[in-house]
Parts: sequence; C-alpha cells; structure tokens
Amino acid sequence: MRKSLITTAVLGALAVPSFVFAADAAPAPDLTVAYNIGLYSQYIFRGLTQTDRGPALQGGVDLTHSSGFYLGAWASNISWLRDTNNAYTSAPTTAYQKGGHIELDIYGGYRYTFANGVGIDLGALQYIYPGSRSSGGEGNWASAYTTELYGALSYGWVQAKISSVVSDSAWTVGKYNPAVTSKDAQGTYYAELNATIPVSDLIGAKDGIASGITGIAHVARQEFNACRDNDGYSYTDYKLGLQKSFSEGALNGVNVGGYWTYANTKDSVWTLENRNIGESTGTVFVQKVF
Repeated sequence: MRKSLITTAVLGALAVPSFVFAADAAPAPDLTVAYNIGLYSQYIFRGLTQTDRGPALQGGVDLTHSSGFYLGAWASNISWLRDTNNAYTSAPTTAYQKGGHIELDIYGGYRYTFANGVGIDLGALQYIYPGSRSSGGEGNWASAYTTELYGALSYGWVQAKISSVVSDSAWTVGKYNPAVTSKDAQGTYYAELNATIPVSDLIGAKDGIASGITGIAHVARQEFNACRDNDGYSYTDYKLGLQKSFSEGALNGVNVGGYWTYANTKDSVWTLENRNIGESTGTVFVQKVF
C-alpha cells in the first residue's frame, strides 16, 4: 500500500508543477462509548408509569464493538415498589419495605445489519431493584429482579421485537414462597412492533426548525405466565409521539419530545396509589446524547 502511494506521488510531480499529499483517514476505533442523560416528566415502562406521574432523571452508557457486540447500563428513579397497592386487601400494602427507589438495567448482546438492510439484535437484560421486600400475609411479594432474553428484527422504519422472561419471578409476580403452589413467571413475554418515522425526510426539511423530527409509534402485548390468578397482569399498550434532534452548535446531541401512552390494564391488578398506572397519559422530555 505504501509503495503504491509513493509511486503515484512521484508520477504526479512529473506531470504537474505542484501537488498536495492527502493524509490517510484515521481508522474507526474498534470500541466506541456513548453516554446519555435525560429529564422526563414521568418514567413510562411498557405503558405503565413507574413514578406515579412524578419526574424521572435517567441516564446510561453503551459500549459497542465494531464486531457488533455491545454492553450497556441504564438507570432511573422509580416509586412503584414503595407505592401502596390495596387491590387485594383492605389495608394498603407495598412491595418493598426499604429501598425500591432505583431501577438499574444491565444488558448486552449482538447487532448486525445485512446488505439488504435487514437488521437483527439479540441479547439479554437484567432488571435490578436494590432494596428489601415486604413480607408476611398479602405483603409477601416475589422478587422484583427480572431477567429477559430478547430478539429483534428491523427493516427501514420498522422493528419487531420479543422479550421473554427467564427468571422465576418478574416485577414481583411469580413464585415467592416454596410452600405456595403459584406458577413461576418464566415464559412471560412482551411482543412489540415499533416504528421510527423520519418525518423531516419525508417532507424534505433538511435545514431549519422542521429538520430532525422523528415520529414514534408503538403497539405491544404482554402475556404473563404466572398461573390463572395472574391473568390480569396481561395487557396491550400503545404509544404515539414526536421527537426533535439537534445536530449543530451548543445543542448538538440534544433531543426533545413528547409522547402519549395508554395500556388497557385492569384496575383490580394495576392500581397503585388509588390510580391505574396504565391509564392514558402524556410525557415530555429533554435528553442529551454524548
């Protein structure tokens, strides 16, 4: 390679009175690191508010290798593990006695995009909720810690993804006492269809305030596998929204937006602090990506 570059330069010098050497482009790094931090008016997870409609500070870090393998961590404040639930008893109960204010997600997997534009994403995710569980009577809860395996297929704007629980319990539902004959949560799945619509590109807005706008659309179904008594934990949720991304000046890497969500959750199961946490609601946010 070096020999051919020198030969080309010499021939060029003989042909013209002057020439300019072009520096070789620096090779792309094998490992890239990306950070994000955001402020949200509430934390919505799969159609359900996790903060009783209170604000949430969220952030994460992702390490991606050029081979397609990646690792990441993400965290948010939550309230639902300490919010009262009186769906089953006259006295309110809470899933956690202490802690339960933080969700930490650790994940890793592999992504690849084929020449025809089809992309795959395979991985595992561990949801971690530091704290101590409530115990005794109706307050005896399963572990909130949850492990999922997931797989996604994408093309253009559209992604189809399925996540399946492989832990005995999922978000406090499932086996919590060996003496109880309840079924564990393994096999619970969440199947979703997502669309990220490049609105600005479709309307030809490459510059100005109308540039960088993306539409968000989502529909999903959760099927909970934790015995017939827990059938009420299954539901369908929806999401529609808009996001604007900035790529120049001081606002480079800033995303702002909002979205509407709704889940057809049953009051008898999903009522916390006297409110169904899946009811129709709106969320706004500002995020910075580094």
